[in-house]
Amino acid sequence: MISIYILTYNEEIDIAACIESAMLSDDVIVVDSCSRDRTVEIARSYPVRVVEHAFESHGKQRTWMLENITPKYDWVYILEADERMTPELFAECVEKSQTGEHIGYYVAERVMFMNHWIRHSTQYPRYQLRLFQHGKVWFTDYGHTEREVCDGSTGFLTQTYPHYTSGKGFSRWIDKHNRYSSDEAVETIKQLESGKINWVDLFFGKTEIERRRALKDLSLRIPARPLVRFIYMYFFLGGWLDGRAGFTWCTLQAFYEYLILLKVWEIKNMPPVSVQVPSTQVESVMTSN
Repeated sequence: MISIYILTYNEEIDIAACIESAMLSDDVIVVDSCSRDRTVEIARSYPVRVVEHAFESHGKQRTWMLENITPKYDWVYILEADERMTPELFAECVEKSQTGEHIGYYVAERVMFMNHWIRHSTQYPRYQLRLFQHGKVWFTDYGHTEREVCDGSTGFLTQTYPHYTSGKGFSRWIDKHNRYSSDEAVETIKQLESGKINWVDLFFGKTEIERRRALKDLSLRIPARPLVRFIYMYFFLGGWLDGRAGFTWCTLQAFYEYLILLKVWEIKNMPPVSVQVPSTQVESVMTSN
């Protein structure tokens, strides 16, 4: 058996279906980042553990969770609220947790968007580390997301998990990626100033993870990145094969790249914002003293 962590923040639309999919395990732990909607209320209506912890960053939240919430089992799976566990994936997770061949396993996501599986332009199979032995993996920050640090070898599962992105509507997607772009802009500047392209991994990387990370570092240095990304995803990866959903997906990803470039320009060129205190307020404070 394995334990399942579910990470949440304002997920009242998705949390019930996510928990119900995870209850194949008898140890489900919802780790909420102090949601302002009904996420916690809904989660507590199920026989699961619910813990609230203020969000700092994706990497720190995961590391805090692993260090402070002891799971029932030695092996854990990390699930996000807009993702689902499937019976087939759960069975494979339990099987792998019993073999001891690796300390962790990557799982491929199936991006579900506009009621359609975006198989082509998402570079499927795109892997995320989700199943691992507790105490053998922790996380660091990278841009708006996180990167895993593993104390041992890792493998890959054959089963996949559905990821229902934009399940809360396009406005929520745009708001979320507007926030993400600020973190990505900071990481972009760091990479351009001190990072380098790993050409060996780019062409000869042993896994999809190594090749994708090298491609990410290369893409930061390509002129007209938003346009290049759209052309790459829509034409070269075959986003056009996913119909209207594929075109919309590729357009939104190009828009996201443009937001990152705008934030990079803003950081480099805009003066820091200072808070001006009205003179009348200053006088009032001085008088009161």
